[in-house]
Amino acid sequence: MQLHISPSLRHVTLLPGKGVREFIKVKVGSRRLSYKILFYSLLLFIFLLRFIYVLSTVDTIDDETKCSNIGCKGEKLASGVLRGRSLRLNSAVPEVIYEILEDQSSEDEIVGGPDIPQSLEEFVDSMKGSKRLDAKTFAIKLKSMVTLLEKRTRTAKIQEYLYRHVASSSIPKQLHCLSLRLAHEHATNANSRLQLPLPELVPTLVNNSYFHFVLASDNILAASVVATSLVYNSLRPETVVLHIITDRKTFAPMQAWFSLHPLSPAVIEVKALHHFDWFAKGKVPVLEAMEKDQKIRAQFRGGSSAIVANNTEKPYVIAAKLQAMSPKYNSVMNHVRIYLPQMFPSLNKVVFLDDDLVVQSDLSPLFEIEMNGKVNGAVETCHGGDKFVMSKRFKSYLNFSHPLISKNFDANECAWAYGMNIFDLEAWRKTNISENYHYWLEENLKSDLSLWQLGTLPPGLIAFHGHVQVIDPFWHMLGLGYQENSTMADVERAAVVHFNGRAKPWLDIAFPQLRKLWTKYVDFSDKFIKSCHIRP
Repeated sequence: MQLHISPSLRHVTLLPGKGVREFIKVKVGSRRLSYKILFYSLLLFIFLLRFIYVLSTVDTIDDETKCSNIGCKGEKLASGVLRGRSLRLNSAVPEVIYEILEDQSSEDEIVGGPDIPQSLEEFVDSMKGSKRLDAKTFAIKLKSMVTLLEKRTRTAKIQEYLYRHVASSSIPKQLHCLSLRLAHEHATNANSRLQLPLPELVPTLVNNSYFHFVLASDNILAASVVATSLVYNSLRPETVVLHIITDRKTFAPMQAWFSLHPLSPAVIEVKALHHFDWFAKGKVPVLEAMEKDQKIRAQFRGGSSAIVANNTEKPYVIAAKLQAMSPKYNSVMNHVRIYLPQMFPSLNKVVFLDDDLVVQSDLSPLFEIEMNGKVNGAVETCHGGDKFVMSKRFKSYLNFSHPLISKNFDANECAWAYGMNIFDLEAWRKTNISENYHYWLEENLKSDLSLWQLGTLPPGLIAFHGHVQVIDPFWHMLGLGYQENSTMADVERAAVVHFNGRAKPWLDIAFPQLRKLWTKYVDFSDKFIKSCHIRP
């Protein structure tokens, strides 16, 4: 939301964000002025008063006769800033101020102390109480205050990133409790060990007249939300087949959950990776690559302590390095999608879903999208109003300073998203996509992770290069785990909302107003949920 003030200072106009069609024009003092608008107006007024004081101080320093009342200052500001003209301070501010502010030599010497103002109020008070107000004193105090606050802000930001990294990398005790209780249920209750699906429904697993979805996850609660939201929003749930792939340790509790919580009439299959005979070390290149990756990454990164101790790198670089250490980037669940043609040799087309999303619409129309011979139907991530999430190109993920990358790819080529993808398995089997994927994984390991540093999307961008069919962004909205700037109207309109990022909806660090989109598909009255103290 933006504030616009007319040059006459008589009207305040709030310009709301995208999606609101009308301006809200309010006369100052009108009874129709809402509390929120009044709050913003007061904040702006306080800011103007402070800025006027700084201007007055500069005027005094420069020994010029200037305005002595608010009205005069208002006219000065209105004629300069509010009418879009730049305020030329060069003619009013002594050169010594610029010399001190631009001097880099003293910045490292600044430490917190009683003489340095800790806030704007203290700065103003120190200027008022100064016996001799000169330009040099003004500049030194101002620089000291700003530099100190910058250092503190940087430290606080890095600590925030570290805490978020720790929170997102660990397993909440409630989820661990749920897994243990379901494992116990699996061992003691025959009803929790049902074959999924039931024998009479097994033929549907290879029947291409059904809509087949694949979910790879070792998170039982997250998988249940994806499955429930998928079936609940389907117009024809009897045509939905969901194949859930998990690891060995999660198979028993995952089977117990879906045995005790059937989503009829949809068909649910639960299968572990060890049930695929060919998925074993020595037969699957990605397993060896993951093992090497873990060793190199541990040596290359030096641990989270070494990362946050770096005083030269910018906070967003430190955040990226911490993110690269996340266990999910070395999880086999992240690589499962590259083996879909082998896992489902009888299927022609599947929709692959990540476990950190929520389905909000019927997804059967995805199977009717014309793929034009392409393999991967995906939403592009270089277009849209959200510049943080939807501004991704190949250069955002790949290191174009490396010749192997720069000579093979275009840095400005639009990237696309994992998380909700249509895969034409028939077309895939005619390509060398999987082989390319393994080749580039190995090349990155040989280069000590210098081609890219984290995730399965970079090798995916490479392997599926030239095989991507762009689909409407309505089908897949991203970034709900990174930021909370998206309007609820936009979020609720999307077919699938994806909590990619650290703020997963099952964590305490999730954004509250977005988390409710996920919790609506959790039955908090369920005995397993209640016994593990999982609450809305």
